[in-house]
Amino acid sequence: MTEEFEIDNDLRYTKNHEWIRVEGVSGLVGVTDFAQKQLGDITYIEFEVEEDDEVGAGEIFTTVEAVKASEPCYLPASGKIIELNYELEDEPELVNKDPYRKGWMVKIELTEPSQLEKLLSPAEYGELLKEVEHQ
Repeated sequence: MTEEFEIDNDLRYTKNHEWIRVEGVSGLVGVTDFAQKQLGDITYIEFEVEEDDEVGAGEIFTTVEAVKASEPCYLPASGKIIELNYELEDEPELVNKDPYRKGWMVKIELTEPSQLEKLLSPAEYGELLKEVEHQ
């Protein structure tokens, strides 16, 4: 039986199961529904970056501690950290409950928007999940 995972059509995705919602020159970043279900109940979010940090695509921005595992999360694009979702420090379970909205982790000001073209579309991410499920 195949488990259903929510895929938001307004997002771009990484092969590591992070997402970015682009809003003008900035983007909200978090982990996908698939990732949070694989991790299980999230117990702690540790930010590896601070506001005003200049970060590159592929850099670790957060470590997610969960019942099943501890996993680093990687930025999908380069930019400057402009906001952290501090609400997650008190309520890390928001990532489980609402990974694409209340469970966002960082907001970045994009410095190389062309990097977004290398990310997966919702359809491509859906195909990736089908491959992962059949492994």
